[in-house]
Amino acid sequence: MKRLPIGIQSFEELRRLNCVYVDKTPQIYSLIENGKYYFLSRPRRFGKSLLVSTLEEIFRGNKALFEGLYIYDKIEWLKHPVIKLDFGAINYQTPEALEKDLFNIMSGIATREGIVLTRNSAGSFAELIEELYRKTGRQVAVLIDEYDKPIIDHLPDLALSNANRAVLKNYYQVLKAMDAQLCFVFLTGVSKFSKVSIFSGLNNLRDITLSTGYASLCGYTQEELETCFDEHIENLAQSLQTNRFDILSEIKNWYNGYTWDGITSVYNPFSTLLLFAEKVFDNFWFATGTPTFLVNLIKERNDVKALLEPVAVEASGFDSFEPEAIDTKQLLFQTGYLTVKSIAKSRFSAAMMYTLGVPNEEVRRSLMTYLVGSYANYPASDTAPMRDRMLQQLLDGDASAFERSMQEMFARIPYQLHIPREAYYHSLLLLWCNLLGLEVQAEVSTDKGRIDAVWTWEERVVIAELKYSESETADILLDKALTQIKATRYHERYAGAGRRIAFLAIAFAGKEIACRMEEISN
Repeated sequence: MKRLPIGIQSFEELRRLNCVYVDKTPQIYSLIENGKYYFLSRPRRFGKSLLVSTLEEIFRGNKALFEGLYIYDKIEWLKHPVIKLDFGAINYQTPEALEKDLFNIMSGIATREGIVLTRNSAGSFAELIEELYRKTGRQVAVLIDEYDKPIIDHLPDLALSNANRAVLKNYYQVLKAMDAQLCFVFLTGVSKFSKVSIFSGLNNLRDITLSTGYASLCGYTQEELETCFDEHIENLAQSLQTNRFDILSEIKNWYNGYTWDGITSVYNPFSTLLLFAEKVFDNFWFATGTPTFLVNLIKERNDVKALLEPVAVEASGFDSFEPEAIDTKQLLFQTGYLTVKSIAKSRFSAAMMYTLGVPNEEVRRSLMTYLVGSYANYPASDTAPMRDRMLQQLLDGDASAFERSMQEMFARIPYQLHIPREAYYHSLLLLWCNLLGLEVQAEVSTDKGRIDAVWTWEERVVIAELKYSESETADILLDKALTQIKATRYHERYAGAGRRIAFLAIAFAGKEIACRMEEISN
C-alpha cells in the first residue's frame, strides 16, 4: 500500500518517497500547450502548493520524476530558469518586512545563478528575470504560490492589508513588461483581486478558477479517489467494520461536494488523506484555520442565510475581491465554506447565475458549531451532547425539555452581548437547528404569510415561528406565534405519507425564553 502524502507539498519528495499521486499532468499539459499566463483561486489546503511544485519540476526539465505519468512523453523536456515565490514562507507582518524578504529571495536566486543584482525592490525582480534570460538563453517560468496571503491575512487591519497590497502590486506589474523573457506565469491563492487593484495592466492573465477544463486541477474526483486510493478505502472499511459501498457513501457525504463549474465535483484532498490515516471522520480541514474574521463578519451583518440554503449570485460577483467592500457570500465562496452547486443563464439577462451552497458535512457541521459558539458564547466542546439532546427533544415533541435546553444555551450569553433584535435570535436559532442535523428552510413565504423556519428529519416536520419583544410577555408572544403558523396553513403540504407534524412557538420576552409545541393529527 503506497504511502499517503500527508503534509508533502514537494513533488520531488512525493515521488521519491513513492507516495500516492493523483495524476494531474493531463490538465497541466493543457495549460502549457494552450497559454502562458494563468491565475487559479482555490481554498487553503487544497493542493495548490503541490501543483506549483509540480510545475516547477516540469520547467526545470526533471523528466525522470514524471515516469509513468501522462505528461512524460508529451513535451520537450527543456530546462528553464524558474523563479518561485511562496508567500506562505515570507514575513509580511509589515510592508517593510515584506519588501525586505522579497528582495532577499531575489538576491538568493541571483547568487545561486552567479548573478549580481544592482536594483532594489520590484526593480530586482525585473532585473533577475532579465539576467536569467540573458545568461541561459531560455525564457523564465514565474510561479507564485499564495500570492494574496500578505493581504488576506491582515483583512481585519485594512491599513496594513492595503500597504502590503501596494508592495505586491509593484512586483506583479513587472510581469506585464517582461513577455519576451517569460515562458510561463502561474499565480495561485485563495482570493481574486481586481486587475486594477493589484495586477495593474496584466490583462492577459487567464483566470481558470471557474473553467470546466480545470475544475479538477486541485482535489480528487470520484474516479480518482476509487482508483488511486483503492487499498486505503478497503483498509478504512475494514477498520470501521463496514463495507466498501457504505464507506464510499460516508466519505462522499463528509468530504466531497466542491465544484467550480457546477459539474465536476471533487473531494477535499487534505481531509481525505487524514481520514485514511486516522480512520475517523472528523473536521480535519476546518481545524487547520479557524475563520475568526469571517465568523465575526457574519455575526456583525447577521447574514447566515447563505449557510442554511442555496443562494444565487451573478457571474460578475466572482470578478474581483476588494477588502474595503467585502461581500459575505463571495468571501465564503473564496475561502471554501460555500461552493458552486449549479450554473444557469439568468431568465432576465445574458448573465450566468451561480447557485452557491455549503459543500459537505465537514464544513456544515464545523462552521455551524463555530458560529453557534460565537453567537451564544457557548464552548464548542459542549455542543455535541446538547445537540443530540435537543434533537431528541424535538423528535419526541417534548416542548418543556426543549425550552429548558434553550434557556441553558442562551443563559451563557453575557448580558452586554445580547442584541435586542428578533433577527439576532432568529439567526442563532436557525444555526443551532442546522447543527442538530435538521434540514432547515428559513423564512418560507406562502400566499398567507411568512414562516420563520421549517425543519425536517425523516418523517418529522417542525414548523416554527419566533417572536421577540421587550414589552410583551412570553405567553402573549407564544399565542401570536402559534396563531401566525396556523394562519399560513403551511402544514397542509406535509399531510399524509406518515409525516409527524408539530407547530413550535418560541418567544424571547427580553431575556426570558419560552417554548410551546402542538402536535398536529395527520
